[in-house]
Amino acid sequence: MSFKWKRLGENALFLIPSIILTAALGIYPLLWMLRYMFYDYAGYGDALFIGLDNFRRLMRDGLFWESVGNTFIFAGGKLMLTLPLSLLLAVILSGKLRGGNLLRGIYFMPTVISTAVISVVFYNIFNSYNGMVNTVLMKLHLVSQPIDWLGPKHAMLTVILVAVWGAVGNYMLLFLAGLQSIPQDLYESAAIDGANAGRRFWSITLPLLAPVAQMVIMLAIIASLKGYESIMVITEGGPIGKTEVMYLYLYKLLFPVSTGSPVTQQLGYGSAVGFASAVIVGAITGLYFFLSRKMNKVY
Repeated sequence: MSFKWKRLGENALFLIPSIILTAALGIYPLLWMLRYMFYDYAGYGDALFIGLDNFRRLMRDGLFWESVGNTFIFAGGKLMLTLPLSLLLAVILSGKLRGGNLLRGIYFMPTVISTAVISVVFYNIFNSYNGMVNTVLMKLHLVSQPIDWLGPKHAMLTVILVAVWGAVGNYMLLFLAGLQSIPQDLYESAAIDGANAGRRFWSITLPLLAPVAQMVIMLAIIASLKGYESIMVITEGGPIGKTEVMYLYLYKLLFPVSTGSPVTQQLGYGSAVGFASAVIVGAITGLYFFLSRKMNKVY
């Protein structure tokens, strides 16, 4: 056996574990879902083939379409707050700031903490009766009575704020990497020509950061549309469905979160919902790529 084929065989051996994991945890569940979305299957007993009935039911499912609307509200609010804050922090920390490395670690820390742990902490912080937020606001005499942060009026705002807190550090780090790749000579030349900090930011930083920003925005869009973990812990989609997002609704169909949930386990219908949710996320991502294709060009 030649050296070339020997090396090829050795490399293939290293790929086998990844191939097995991908097949078992990625390809097989996908094929399983594609099959059962045409069946009436509750997870036990026989699966009954019903053709496209699950998709006909999906078109009439008010809970699903309400969750889609909530997903857009949640994702839009999260993106509008997360991306500007992440970029602002990255610009501030990219300079020669005392304790900059420590601040980077502090801002990035929420990214590596368990979402469930973060959600439980924020659930207690925003608790209507003895939560820290209401306690501070009342002591400062900013409010006269506790605000029901987890009630119908403010629940969506609360889960958006929690999501922003957990995501800012991650995108800040990506923006930082992009900022550090910009040659400093450009800033020095612009300063010599009399450009102030604002002019340098708009004329140098933003155009050269565009390819990185395109990737960051894409990741943020996908994560926002698919996010549900913190909502599941804090509100379980309530109250009265005000925070029921698309992938939380899907999760409940596959793994009911509580005995009091109006959604029961339906693996066949859940597979159809999962397929529709993936199509919606894919369509929005594709539309974003089409609209942002000019961001790949660095002038």
